[in-house]
Amino acid sequence: MLNVSCNATDKKLQSFSSHSHQSNPVHRINVFSISCSHIRKPGLSPLRAAVSVDQESVIRAEQGLDTLAGRLRLGSLTEDGLSYKEKFIVRSHEVQSNKTATVQTIANLLQEVGCNQFQSVGFSTDGFATTPTMRKLNLIWVTSRMHIEIYKYPAWYFFSAVYVLMTQQMSRDFEIFGYRGDVVEIETWCQSEGRIGTRRDWILKDVANAEVTGRATSKWVMMNQDTRRLQKVSDDIRDEHLIFCPKEPRLAFPEEENNRSLKKILKLEDPAQYSIIGLKTS
Repeated sequence: MLNVSCNATDKKLQSFSSHSHQSNPVHRINVFSISCSHIRKPGLSPLRAAVSVDQESVIRAEQGLDTLAGRLRLGSLTEDGLSYKEKFIVRSHEVQSNKTATVQTIANLLQEVGCNQFQSVGFSTDGFATTPTMRKLNLIWVTSRMHIEIYKYPAWYFFSAVYVLMTQQMSRDFEIFGYRGDVVEIETWCQSEGRIGTRRDWILKDVANAEVTGRATSKWVMMNQDTRRLQKVSDDIRDEHLIFCPKEPRLAFPEEENNRSLKKILKLEDPAQYSIIGLKTS
């Protein structure tokens, strides 16, 4: 039994803390009790929260799994913790007239799974995936380039199935039909890319048959949020970041295709046949 004294001044918190708490037997660390004093000691701030010592609970809290959104999310870090996989169901409003997902849908899913990986490893949830040192120096990541190739677009489609109900007295066919979406699994990971940047890669698979349906890669650079100037990745930031990256280079595109995917986009020699001016990002 571990006995701990605390300086909680809130009566409800004291009442909660005075009980003994026992962890899940599988992940038990210690059985403990807390005794509290009504007297506030100089130099000590009163407790405002109680933290479980259950190892599984701590891990789930760090990864955001104890929230409703976390429990409903179909994704998690891989066993080695160096990449993240998540499944998505294609919905009706994410497809175009031919019932296949739009490029915008694909890009949104890539962004979603990337953000969820950073949240899972404990990076900030402010949308910029910053490490502790980056937040101190007011640094953020910005996308400098991105390349997406889709071999087969996921779809939202009509389906029908016939079932046979057999009893001793009769046999009858039932037809069930409706719409359903493909289930896509996206794996993503990060790795170092030069002195001022990093890269993120993705691989998309059809869950039904494990077929690779797309790949993507991107490059991110570090920028000072105040000055809007690019900045080199310091060793401190690199160390914070690289512990969640593969130790050996891993590219989403096969080696022979990678050079083609990262080459600069050629400038148009002739005027484009169609053009839209004044596009704005949402």
